[in-house]
Amino acid sequence: MKYNYRLSAFLFFAISLIFLSGCSKDEENPVEPKYNGISKPLNPFEQNSRLGRGVNIGNALEAPKEGDWGVTIEDEYFTYLKEKGFNSVRIPIKWSAHASETSPYTINQQFFERIDHIINKALDNNLAVIINVHHYDEMMTDPANHIQRLIALWKQISERYVQYPAELFFELLNEPNNKLGTELWNQYLAQLITAVREKNPYRTIIIGPANWNNVDYISSLQIPKEEINVIVTFHYYNPFQFTHQGANWVDGSNSWLGTTWSNKTSETAAIQNDFDKALNWSIANNRPINIGEFGAFNKADITSRVKWTTYVSRAAEQKGFSWNYWEFCSGFGFYDPNTNEWNTKLLNALNPALSM
Repeated sequence: MKYNYRLSAFLFFAISLIFLSGCSKDEENPVEPKYNGISKPLNPFEQNSRLGRGVNIGNALEAPKEGDWGVTIEDEYFTYLKEKGFNSVRIPIKWSAHASETSPYTINQQFFERIDHIINKALDNNLAVIINVHHYDEMMTDPANHIQRLIALWKQISERYVQYPAELFFELLNEPNNKLGTELWNQYLAQLITAVREKNPYRTIIIGPANWNNVDYISSLQIPKEEINVIVTFHYYNPFQFTHQGANWVDGSNSWLGTTWSNKTSETAAIQNDFDKALNWSIANNRPINIGEFGAFNKADITSRVKWTTYVSRAAEQKGFSWNYWEFCSGFGFYDPNTNEWNTKLLNALNPALSM
């Protein structure tokens, strides 16, 4: 039988057209999804344990542009942190500098892709990841005219990361302050939760109180009772004149230079008292606690910094709090990206197992 090459070619072409016409663009170029999302409710206490010991990679993406404040996040940072025994990273992000100022407040695609890369690299290294909205200054000074923009930002973030695993956490807003007081913050956080839940019904949300995430204001939080999958966070820099001595963004801080912290009873009792406030509230309200930031600026003497950091981190762990130290490689940091050297004393204070 003579083989009809022309007929065979025609049939192949016709079949191909029929097949392709029934395919969507995605089906023409199938890509295996990297993640499968979250398919069932999560236990927030188990989620808090996943955060464990963490680090903020600060002064990078919360700057107007990454690198403006001396830090650009390198891929290897996540490998380093995992090797040093950390469980999580908190990534402060100034989304407001990378989104349009008018509705629909679209986030810049290139910036979104940069955040994708950072999250993926952290997850690739088995680190849980907190992303937040950081340094949205206008929300603090003119909240009524910016809440809809913040809601729109979270709707976009929530939709983009809907398929990401439970190891990705959403923190609604860093340190509400100024005109965004307790009453208004409670009103707005309910709206923000609703925005996130439209696409992410099971993702763990992190919420801090007003007045700069002050531990004394945790009891003022009004989180909807049906919102079970929430971790409550506070930031801890007490005593402030010790932790922020010489900080150039704090007026009058040079007069505090030379302030020490020596582990004496009155100093440790003050920390225990603050942490007990959070713990008692946690028990009464059945919500886990995270310390989203704590640290002492490098103008303090290293002996005092190590003592304070050791005490705060161990006291937090003893009470079942997860924590994220502020921060990795800048003024509070324990890694020098220019020399690739570690401040081993401070690193060992955060993870004493490294010194064994």
